Amino acid sequence: MPRIGLIGGTGIYNPRLMEETREITEMTPFGEARVVIGKNDGQEVAFITRHGVKHNVPPHLVNYRANIMALKQLGVEIIIATAAVGSLHLDRRPGEYVLADQFLDFTKTRKTSFFEGGDQPVVHCDMTVPYCPFVRQAIEEAGQEIGLKIHNGGTYVCTEGPRFETAAEINMFKMLGGNLVGMTSVPEVCLARELGICYANISIITNHAAGISPHILTHSEVVQVMKNSLHDVRYLMMESLKYLDGPRNCACSGIPQQGGLSES
Repeated sequence: MPRIGLIGGTGIYNPRLMEETREITEMTPFGEARVVIGKNDGQEVAFITRHGVKHNVPPHLVNYRANIMALKQLGVEIIIATAAVGSLHLDRRPGEYVLADQFLDFTKTRKTSFFEGGDQPVVHCDMTVPYCPFVRQAIEEAGQEIGLKIHNGGTYVCTEGPRFETAAEINMFKMLGGNLVGMTSVPEVCLARELGICYANISIITNHAAGISPHILTHSEVVQVMKNSLHDVRYLMMESLKYLDGPRNCACSGIPQQGGLSES
């Protein structure tokens, strides 16, 4: 059973660096998910392509619940996910990597929880530290070893997409303390926490966001930067695995609190 799951975002449609790969379709109560399972240095790893191998699933239509539940059913305890992001600050440049430690959620239409009432109890899941510090440290150590520029910490602003943001929205996000803007980390990180899975996000900066960049943003620009970073990102993900052995010294696997009253 794979203990570690990888989720590839824009530009990462093949895990590579894995041996003895096989593809399965994992059925869940929320739909099916295609998962590639293989080995890296003898360790079994599960890989999901978030947007599909043809990049034909937009961020607001990704079946996040099926993906995360599929990994849970396969035995995954730790998830490393990638995401192409825009930078809200000039000192975080295209080609650099950021390990988000907080998020601001500006999504609108997505299913954000496995718990929807009915015959299920109400669940309040703590998100004080949404991105696992244990996994982020492992990725940071791997990055240092292979010489990559990695910032450990930053607030990821998740928007609905698939459109890019306006300059006014980016200005607002900056005032709220955002560092990065992307379209996929929420609800992935929330769903992983509900199932007690450690989750970390490798954000690859592909551009400066609207109003910060001197030119109009294009998807081709994002894809080109991802192509240039592809080998390093794959290598970083795989090198991180060797730092993830042993017990998880974090609170991610705690049981969500159940109750009949919300804080509101």
